Amino acid sequence: MNNIIIGSDHAGYNLKEKIKMFLTENNYNVTDAGTYSTESVDYPVIAKNVAEKIISKEYEKGILICGTGIGMSIAANKIKGIRAVVCSDTTSAKFSRQHNNANILCFGERIVGEYLAKDICKIWLETEFEAERHLRRVNLIENLQL
Repeated sequence: MNNIIIGSDHAGYNLKEKIKMFLTENNYNVTDAGTYSTESVDYPVIAKNVAEKIISKEYEKGILICGTGIGMSIAANKIKGIRAVVCSDTTSAKFSRQHNNANILCFGERIVGEYLAKDICKIWLETEFEAERHLRRVNLIENLQL
């Protein structure tokens, strides 16, 4: 599935635009959930919108970008069934998919440069979940949610 939903707040807007172009050039269908400028917005609104599209199965994976990635991941993880991860390196991106079946990737424009962000996205999107080894643990995580 090559359908990706992406969102950012004002602090992640510029990097979101570059990642959208990168994904499109790599044959992903990208839906932009906002924001559409550097004007200040509330990131939890964007995170909730993207997370709900994942839960509804309209999209399998999403990407959220803010200043650090932390706020977006905290907000998205409030939605039952979301496993949002902040990744600032390619190894974390790989294992968040292989071991945790992360469904939203978060990172920060103030933390991760454009080229590293592209590498993180590529690895995260191309890495498959190793369900046979890790499904039991992911299910245990899901059962922690109230």
